[in-house]
Amino acid sequence: MKVVLAPDSFKGSRSAVQIANRMEEGIRIVYPDADIVKLPMADGGEGTMEIIVQATCGEFITVPVHDPLGRIIQARYGITGDGRTAVIELAEASGLALLQGDEKAPLIASTYGTGELIRHAIRAGYRQFIVCLGGSATNDGGAGMLQALGMSLMDEGGAELQRGGVHLSKLVYIDDSEFESGIRESTFIIASDVRNPLCGENGASAVYGPQKGAKQDEVKLLDHALLHYADLVCKHTGVDVSCLPGSGAAGGTGASLLAFFDATMQAGARLVMDTISFDEHIRDADWIITGEGRLDGQTGSGKVVEAVCVAAARQHIPVIAVCGSVEANAAYTAKLGLCACFSLVPGPCSVEEAIARTDEWMRERMIHIFSLLRTNKG
Repeated sequence: MKVVLAPDSFKGSRSAVQIANRMEEGIRIVYPDADIVKLPMADGGEGTMEIIVQATCGEFITVPVHDPLGRIIQARYGITGDGRTAVIELAEASGLALLQGDEKAPLIASTYGTGELIRHAIRAGYRQFIVCLGGSATNDGGAGMLQALGMSLMDEGGAELQRGGVHLSKLVYIDDSEFESGIRESTFIIASDVRNPLCGENGASAVYGPQKGAKQDEVKLLDHALLHYADLVCKHTGVDVSCLPGSGAAGGTGASLLAFFDATMQAGARLVMDTISFDEHIRDADWIITGEGRLDGQTGSGKVVEAVCVAAARQHIPVIAVCGSVEANAAYTAKLGLCACFSLVPGPCSVEEAIARTDEWMRERMIHIFSLLRTNKG
């Protein structure tokens, strides 16, 4: 039996690699000699850089940068195995995971550190970039990233804006005369599963701001500031990012990449699949096992589980998902292309218990599933 393991990470619990390893352990108890192919996945969020770099036998470069609140930290960017492409993961320098719960500050959090990573790679001579958007602590429209790369964002008095999305409401003038010259010589691909616009009820502030700590009144302030920012960006570049699909990714960082970097956006999961030769590796598989932290209405919007199902359907391979929680009915999971979907959690429990027992429960789910498959096989 050939089984392909292609899970996403379980955010806040285990990496995709760790989940795939636990899946394998459970399966081998039932099928010790199974041909198991592990293809850990990501959709453009945290972990995408690591999967791309490891799959291509690349390397990581560590750089001192500023975190979302302006503190110096050590962050990495990746170089693919061919030595040609720099892989920037926004969560490395500007991620929510870098902050403690009481440190969430969406009004002033900045993407400046992400800009510092790009600047370092540019000055090291790299001209091809993959920028992975996801897991951000920020809602600044990517303005901090631009400032780190030499762009001046000024108020009516000619002073540089303070960092943070709330200050964008004071933006009067954009000066790109000192913008890092290598940007215009480079190509940028955005890896993201987010298609939200920058502004409005489906925009960065309204949809993702609360996850970053924004209260209702702060969501309105941030959305107003981003709308004003979009107006100035449009006047400067001719690109209206306010309603552009994907411009709301990573607190609006997608907007700045699309407007100032002439970036192209790709579905993160499919980009990872192409990098790791997913379609080739799953050939002749009997089953594909996938999963993510929570299967819900967002899963069908470019998440890993959907992408795996689409790729599997082309080769008529059945797919089973095991997820941290399942908040969808059978009709929805069938529409995704899943043969079956199981929750990792066996019953009511706290989040802390679920995280602590993820390894144990994942092995158990695999034992149950493959015992059933073996019985049905006769």
